[in-house]
Amino acid sequence: MADLQDQLNAPTEAGELDRPASFAAHPAPPSPAPPSTPSTVPSATDSESAAARDLLALHPVADGYCGLPGTLRTLPYYDLELGESSVEADLPRLRAGGTGALLWAVDVSADRPVTSALEQIDLVNHVVARYPEGLRLARSASETADARAHGRIAVLIGPAPGAAVGDSLGTLRALHGLGLRALTLSGTSWAPETGLTPFGEEVVREMNRLGMLVDLTGASEATATRALAVSKAPTMLTRSGARALNGHPDNLSDELLAALGASKGLCLVPCSAARTGPALRDVADHIDHVHRVAGPESVGLSGMYDTGDAHPEGLTSVTDYPALVAELLDRGWSEADLALLTWGNVQRVLRGAEFTARATRYRRGPATTA
Repeated sequence: MADLQDQLNAPTEAGELDRPASFAAHPAPPSPAPPSTPSTVPSATDSESAAARDLLALHPVADGYCGLPGTLRTLPYYDLELGESSVEADLPRLRAGGTGALLWAVDVSADRPVTSALEQIDLVNHVVARYPEGLRLARSASETADARAHGRIAVLIGPAPGAAVGDSLGTLRALHGLGLRALTLSGTSWAPETGLTPFGEEVVREMNRLGMLVDLTGASEATATRALAVSKAPTMLTRSGARALNGHPDNLSDELLAALGASKGLCLVPCSAARTGPALRDVADHIDHVHRVAGPESVGLSGMYDTGDAHPEGLTSVTDYPALVAELLDRGWSEADLALLTWGNVQRVLRGAEFTARATRYRRGPATTA
């Protein structure tokens, strides 16, 4: 554990590439064009595609859910800098697609959730340290922005499943100290279908005190509604679309989307065929719907690359984000709203969690329950 703590606290070195990345400096790796049909071909013009790339150069994507750590754990060897065919989100493709920040999901095993969470956090730190000119670990909105300003892709650890805390607030604090920045509540005994238990409410309050992001993906309507009421910081859903368009259980009803918007929370729409549909336009439809119901400050993007999920045609790689932005430009989205979608809203939620933590620590100390 001492070695892990030393790794986490080691300062990030600044190399010769301390400058903002650009599409020209990191061209997309060649790949064959996928077959398309008239119903799935994006309608954006060449000028809109250029405008999309220009916008992403200024406002890169803060991707709310990437499963890369779980994929890397299964590989005997990989090279993310030169390009790696065994993963979906290597550095050349992330740069080419305009990604500026990623939430790296922490996968845990059912029989040893706490230990496996520690192992995953250890892996994330070793991977980031291995590619210091491409990646930088971030624990806050300011560190995320600093990584972007120095030409690095910011990596935030999380979300982790709620099982990772082992029903212990002490474990929650320890994981936060090791860098975990988001926790998914669903799938635990203290966040059942009927709502949060008293201990579950205490978990949310302690996350507010620590500055951790509360992820409501997969939570029932009752649980999500109660969490929205208890949390003093903005909550988020890291991989949810609109249930009005797709009945996937992780998607949100319009009532919950409206409540999320009223609380200044954030719904990150996934590039997942199961959750949003088989084509790029389906993802854009979900983004439009969340934008309309929850508001422009409550919608973001979640690639779900390296998770094993099938991706919609036109969004099969992280290099396809410019095509999605071009589609939204074609639909009349303003640059201001697109800047919120790609980068601004994630930054706002991170800052909101940090401000809430500072205010809460004046009023209460660490919870002693469990």
